[in-house]
Amino acid sequence: MTPFDAIFRSAHFIKSAEKLSQCPLDQGLEVAFAGRSNAGKSTALNTLTNQKKLARTSKTPGRTQLINCFGLSVNDRRLIDLPGYGFAKVPIAMKKVWQAHMQDYLMNRRSLAGVVLVMDIRHPLKEFDEMMLEWAKSNGMKVHVLLTKSDKLKRGPAKTAMFTVQKAIKEQGVDGTVQTFSALNNDGLDELRTQLASWLVFDNLDEIPISPHA
Repeated sequence: MTPFDAIFRSAHFIKSAEKLSQCPLDQGLEVAFAGRSNAGKSTALNTLTNQKKLARTSKTPGRTQLINCFGLSVNDRRLIDLPGYGFAKVPIAMKKVWQAHMQDYLMNRRSLAGVVLVMDIRHPLKEFDEMMLEWAKSNGMKVHVLLTKSDKLKRGPAKTAMFTVQKAIKEQGVDGTVQTFSALNNDGLDELRTQLASWLVFDNLDEIPISPHA
């Protein structure tokens, strides 16, 4: 348990946006979840907020095709579910549109405090992951790598995978942290909530208005 659990459980859907101009007002702070299709991004969001259906999940990769925005009980604090990248069964032209809009969001969203880069612990550091890390380095963006599905590996291999990713981001000069995570048994949930709370500045709650969703 963390002091911030209730705030994350207060998450509620605001809107879905096809492009940056349709997103909520660019004020306050937000954290975006990015990752390859089927890496467990939406499931991680649902676990974070203790809500089974907040973010839509599917066994079909690429189900998340829009920028999905969720508000928290603290005013102007949001969680963002970005379109999954990878082998979604959609036309190439549509993929290019998604990617252009996602890049626009990542490059120009002033309220973006950090990115949770979701990777399947069994298949980390794929092409999209490397691209995101390079973008983060170039733009001075904080990254928290979430190695999902850690229950699929034994403790030793899971630690090895985490150390490998830690070494990679250090060598790339990225301002980042890494952790293992399992939605199945909530492994790493407190660590994730604490990390996001530091980005969303929940340590000064006396100075932040609480919305009616609290």
